[in-house]
Amino acid sequence: MSGRIMPCSPKEIGSLFLFEKLGPEQLGRLCSQGRVELFEPGPVYTEGDCATCFFVMIEGTVVLSRRVAGDDVEVTRTAQPGVYAGAMQAYLGDRLRQVYNNSMRVTEPTRFFVLPADVFADMMTEWFPMAVHLLEGLFFGSKSTQAAVGQRERLLALGSLSAGLTHELNNPAAAAVRATATLRERIAKMRHKLAVIAEGPFSRDQLASLIEIQERTAERVAKAPVLSPLEATDREDLLTDWLADHGIDYGWQLAPTFVQGGLDVDWLEQVAAAVDEEILAGAVGWLNYTIETELLMCEIEDSTTRISHLVDAAKQYSQLDRAPYRVVDVHELLDSTLLMLSGKIGQGMEVVKEYDRTLPPVPAYPAELNQVWTNLIDNAVSAINGAGGTGTLTVRTALDHERLLVEFRDTGPGVPPEIKDRIFDPFFTTKPVGEGTGLGLDISWRIVVNKHHGTLRVESVPGDTRFQVLLPLTAETPDEDAEDTA
Repeated sequence: MSGRIMPCSPKEIGSLFLFEKLGPEQLGRLCSQGRVELFEPGPVYTEGDCATCFFVMIEGTVVLSRRVAGDDVEVTRTAQPGVYAGAMQAYLGDRLRQVYNNSMRVTEPTRFFVLPADVFADMMTEWFPMAVHLLEGLFFGSKSTQAAVGQRERLLALGSLSAGLTHELNNPAAAAVRATATLRERIAKMRHKLAVIAEGPFSRDQLASLIEIQERTAERVAKAPVLSPLEATDREDLLTDWLADHGIDYGWQLAPTFVQGGLDVDWLEQVAAAVDEEILAGAVGWLNYTIETELLMCEIEDSTTRISHLVDAAKQYSQLDRAPYRVVDVHELLDSTLLMLSGKIGQGMEVVKEYDRTLPPVPAYPAELNQVWTNLIDNAVSAINGAGGTGTLTVRTALDHERLLVEFRDTGPGVPPEIKDRIFDPFFTTKPVGEGTGLGLDISWRIVVNKHHGTLRVESVPGDTRFQVLLPLTAETPDEDAEDTA
């Protein structure tokens, strides 16, 4: 939007606090290369447009706003003469993408002194060379520091996840190794038992009956019910008594395996009816090896399946071989992140999932959303640990006014009101030295707000802290550079 050109007075320009130390020659040059414009109520420039001018208000009222989740949020409203906005970093030249970082509008007829961005950059470099060097060093030094510490934040998170994943993988891997070694031993005993049976007084029909019982027993193991400790103990006692009544003195050793395999007294009665009494002990021993073998194979299957699930979760979390921007189900991302962080969640913590599975997929950068989930879950776990290590982490999804809500609620001590407005600031942290960089929430905010055009907010009272992520359900233009230009 352009205003009406008006006469420029060096004296009036010199009365503004920004130019009050300039000499007559410098003020004259400002008026000759700049201009005074009168803007009627309405927009002056829009956030994201190419920054072509530097504005200094002479009189009137200006309102500055930032775009958040598709809405313009007012950040400043002032009538103080001399306030400035626009191409304030033009002196950095091509080293920074020159765009307006906010939107400006006026609520009454307002006069501005307007200086073209390239003229402003030349004057800054010519009149204040030392200041320009200091400002450049501050700007780029801050960006370099933030990038370095941000990288460290990511590496710390990666190291923590790697340690947790290694721990989680070690348990099923060790269980599979133990089960394999035991299975080898049981199979060797089965071969020995088979040799004994072959040499014994078993007829062809008895062997066929025994093999048929073995097959049905293996099928029964696969469908074994889950019993409570009390139910398992009662069944073991019944089986031990039955085996003792049938002349099998070592029945107390077999009963726990039979109960785990889903066998009961009625099943053993069927076995006794199918074979002669003199070979019952051998048949029971043979079935014991069969049950042990099946249970060991189930254990190996469970362990390897667990490993496969962990690897799938790691792949889902890292988004390997997947498009960086695509439509995703946030529940899959949340589940993979929770699984990756399960090693950090203490024994005294309960994780509750309140998912609305009817929610549609959303367009997003899934790898970066996983980083947001990681930061928010890690903060919740730290808060619960700070409250004694016992508490509840609730992850909830819902529809919130045409946006998808992902909420992380913890029962920790809460965020003190005096620091609530600072928690998203870069380098601000309440964690002990060495445990946090203060960039986790800053990175999360930039990913959610700048890159996904969403909202990240916090509501907190002692015992109930909620970090809420709101994501748009419809696709907007992906902003690849949003995080870098925040």
